[in-house]
Amino acid sequence: MTQTFRVGARSRFVTFTAWLFIVLAAIGVVAAFLQNASASSWVAQARFASPALSGLADWLRDHVPMVMSLGLALAVAQLVSAIGLLRRLEWARRVFIGLLLLAVVVNLGGMWLQQALMVSWVDAALQSVSVPPGLAGLLEGLLTATRSMAVLLGLLASAALAWMAWRLTWPSVRQEFT
Repeated sequence: MTQTFRVGARSRFVTFTAWLFIVLAAIGVVAAFLQNASASSWVAQARFASPALSGLADWLRDHVPMVMSLGLALAVAQLVSAIGLLRRLEWARRVFIGLLLLAVVVNLGGMWLQQALMVSWVDAALQSVSVPPGLAGLLEGLLTATRSMAVLLGLLASAALAWMAWRLTWPSVRQEFT
């Protein structure tokens, strides 16, 4: 039996992707608002309470409000484009693809940043306490497992986002949009 596609037919992939990102972006917007509201109280305390870290970690700690505001802006953009995706608007599909690819880049860069910060924070914490040799080996193994799992999950998430962006470029999906 031959299968024909009606021009303008709504695919489950686009509908599911749009609803998934509407929910995730809405959660992200609420979380970003809460983080931005509380950031002013704990950022100043973090500058004085934490030990000296590497240059990148210090920069990140000093610019937390800016990073959180950028996260809020991206969450709002994702929410708006996901709603447009659900309505099958062409501009929303293009913006959504761009945001997915930006998320892949940020995710991959974030994995490097996460690894650098984790090493920096653990080194700073271990310098201030004395750890028995047996416990130090256990902590090192736990840290290695945690870092490995973070990289694996980051790569899987990046692959899933890249696949979604690629799938949104298929002709069968593009024909749904006006």
